[in-house]
Amino acid sequence: MSLLEGQIALVTGAGGGIGRGIALRFAEEGAAVAVHCRTAVQAAEEVAARIRDSGGRTVVLQADLTDADACARLVGEAAEWGGGRLTALVNNAGVQPVQALPGMTAAEWRAVVDANLSGVFACTQAAAEVMRGQDGGGSVTHIASIEARQPAPLHAHYSASKAAVVMHARAAALEYGPYGVRVNTVSPGLIDRAGLAESWPEGVRRWLDAAPAGRLGRPEDVGDACVFLASRLASWVTGHDLVVDGGVSARPTW
Repeated sequence: MSLLEGQIALVTGAGGGIGRGIALRFAEEGAAVAVHCRTAVQAAEEVAARIRDSGGRTVVLQADLTDADACARLVGEAAEWGGGRLTALVNNAGVQPVQALPGMTAAEWRAVVDANLSGVFACTQAAAEVMRGQDGGGSVTHIASIEARQPAPLHAHYSASKAAVVMHARAAALEYGPYGVRVNTVSPGLIDRAGLAESWPEGVRRWLDAAPAGRLGRPEDVGDACVFLASRLASWVTGHDLVVDGGVSARPTW
């Protein structure tokens, strides 16, 4: 039996990159997958088409996750599509702008926090209400980042938001655990994408020099971690941050 057979999953920001890799891996492991997007409808439809072509069940749902009401509506639509059930939520949607901290406005700071943290809070709250009332509870996985622990220049708002996502998961694991809802994070390192080596050759070179595994990450690497955390194999895992970075975090900094 596949690891996620019979599960109903919602993956936010599933139109491209890491989100696509997560959605496809969930479908490969037998889950029915609600594919969320904000504006990238065509990209989300392409992901859904790949799932359908492989025999999976899917739907595309659209919502602006900086709006708490829209988050609740999204989760409700996913659960309704799932026959009243939602067993897994992956909070993947987010932004990663590049900007120096000196001169950053409060509005620019809030835009990143709203996209990366507030939507995670609202979606998790809505999903947990569904999961706590069903047999077997459910799992919630936030996509954080290794920058939650190791900041990078020009990423102060991003790093701070991801650190908060890690702590939110731990707090949510504590409070939702009695209801059968597990909450964890996955913290990826540098994940490859089309054109990355050409647009940031120095960064890619430095990463490859530092990574014990000798390569960049792939979206499916993050997807595998999320599949594990949503599966029965992780039934006693909650409040945990699973780092998926090819060993870069193990490198000494001195």
